[in-house]
Amino acid sequence: MGRMTGSWLSGPAESEDAPRQDYQGELLGLPRDGAGSLVGLGRRIVALFVDWMIALGISALIVRDGSTSTVTLLVWFVIGVAAVTLFGYTPGQYFLRLRVIRIDAPVGVGFVRALARQALLVFVVPALFTDGDGRGMHDRATGTALVRAR
Repeated sequence: MGRMTGSWLSGPAESEDAPRQDYQGELLGLPRDGAGSLVGLGRRIVALFVDWMIALGISALIVRDGSTSTVTLLVWFVIGVAAVTLFGYTPGQYFLRLRVIRIDAPVGVGFVRALARQALLVFVVPALFTDGDGRGMHDRATGTALVRAR
């Protein structure tokens, strides 16, 4: 019994065929440091906080009195989809010098991927679970990555 539990409690088994990487993003073709390298969780959270505060401010202007929680979520969602589609970053990501890129092609993220990415972010949970490269599950599902812009 100890042998069975040890196999799944200790994590995934390493196979000889699995490619090894020295740093997060190497298998994606991204650099180790500088522009184009993957971003850590701390900077992601700060960018999300900045975007949420901007949405909160806009929703306070829209709804003068009363609850702004639903309006804030809607404004945050629209800002996220529009900004990533048009520019490749949200306002919070811009201030922190981050950018959303596609990992399969050197083109813009596009509306469909930005919409799917933002829809998954609404649930928060996909962003908390990361893969071996440190990308959130919302990025993995949409084929995107959050990288340093400069």
